Amino acid sequence: MAWFYRRLKEMLDLTFLYEHTKECYGSTGNPSIDPVVFFKFMLIGYLENITSDRKIIEHCSMRMDMLYFLGYNLDEPLPWHSTLSRTRQLYPEALFELLFDKVFSLCVANNMVAGRRVAIDSAPVKANASMERLLEKQPDRPSPKLLQSDEGQHEPVASTPKISIRQAAPVITVADHQLRRLAKHQQNLKSAPTTPGAGNEKAQLLSNKTHYSPTDPDARISVKPGKARKLNYHCSLAVDTAKGVISHVQADFADGRDSRCLPDITLKLQQRLASNELRLEEILADTGYSNGGNYALLEQWKITGWIPVFGKYKPHIEGFPYDPATDQFSCPAGKSLPFKTFDSQADGGLLKIYRAAYQDCQQCPLKPTCVPKSQCRQITRTAYDPFYRRALERQQSRRGKRMKRLRQQTVEPVLGSLVEYYGLRKINVRGKAGAHKVMVMAAVAFNLKKYMKFTTKSTVSQAIALKVEWSLASQDTFLGIAVLFLN
Repeated sequence: MAWFYRRLKEMLDLTFLYEHTKECYGSTGNPSIDPVVFFKFMLIGYLENITSDRKIIEHCSMRMDMLYFLGYNLDEPLPWHSTLSRTRQLYPEALFELLFDKVFSLCVANNMVAGRRVAIDSAPVKANASMERLLEKQPDRPSPKLLQSDEGQHEPVASTPKISIRQAAPVITVADHQLRRLAKHQQNLKSAPTTPGAGNEKAQLLSNKTHYSPTDPDARISVKPGKARKLNYHCSLAVDTAKGVISHVQADFADGRDSRCLPDITLKLQQRLASNELRLEEILADTGYSNGGNYALLEQWKITGWIPVFGKYKPHIEGFPYDPATDQFSCPAGKSLPFKTFDSQADGGLLKIYRAAYQDCQQCPLKPTCVPKSQCRQITRTAYDPFYRRALERQQSRRGKRMKRLRQQTVEPVLGSLVEYYGLRKINVRGKAGAHKVMVMAAVAFNLKKYMKFTTKSTVSQAIALKVEWSLASQDTFLGIAVLFLN
């Protein structure tokens, strides 16, 4: 690997960072760390799978190739490890994304990115916070009222105890009625009989609605099937299917569905590809991104979405055929259920309500078995039903099955590599902004190593081709001399 950092220093030009970081430094005081040197330290950390700033400094001090890459002499002291932590907090997220765009442009220029098709997926990454230190959210009640004293000064009705700076912690509040409803639900869980192997009772009572982490309030409780509950962030990733280059990465809250992140990911991905004169045409994702609004948005942007439909969606209702021309259903008795009104779901999804006439249901002999408790039959369908049907047709086609295998072969190995070999097993900083910086730098290191390997193979292939060409030319020259000598 000694050749890697020597070639990396020759091929990677980071001088553009000076122009974008000059506002972060003053003209007086002790000189701080060079921005180019800082990002080189960060790259070394993720390339070597080292997440501790202290260990990065120790590791670099014992490697001559890394000192050469950083621009330090053998007897020159390296910066203090806390300097890396402070500088990471100082720089904005846009600066890290700028470095990602620079490396991504190098991959595009090297014909490693096609741009027309990407695979999207996400994975939970452990936050730098403990489940053992969670605090309960406080009721959102009005602050104490002020009374008028005799001297004309305002005095609080109830005095609050003084809290020292060391004891101060961010307090998150929630509506009082939500806490009462959740307390009742948790009481039912406690009183329910427990079965062996059901899991930790205390962990089941912890929720993002009732608890938060004072260490990292942006971290969210999430659980993956077969694993324990943890405070996590979600790493959303988009990978180009041509050579496996990461096209986009971002940090999201771990308590939201993947489908909510797709519009933001697609918009930023289109902007990045357009700046490199590429156009996005197809998106490959799993069922977690299935959403009627997402299907409609992708069709509006003229992007083909190879996203399997969520399992609860049913294209047909048995015994109630649908007529798209009149937009109404028909019941087994031959009566129509026309469209009546729109409704909304808790997550913002749009629904369509179809309802039969009151007289038709009251006089129908099938009412005791069809709607025994309601006055008339009602059908609730998603307003994006046509988009769901088209997505289901794509999913069941031969190409849809091939796209599913392609997605699994493209994005899932990249996520595994980032977690195992590029420092994303745990976020070593706090806050969503810090988590985003960590994920962007891990993606930069991944793309950079792939770029270096690709250019090395191209150079070796060109050298072999030149060698073969030269040997053939030498043979022709030798044969020509031999012919002249014989003549």
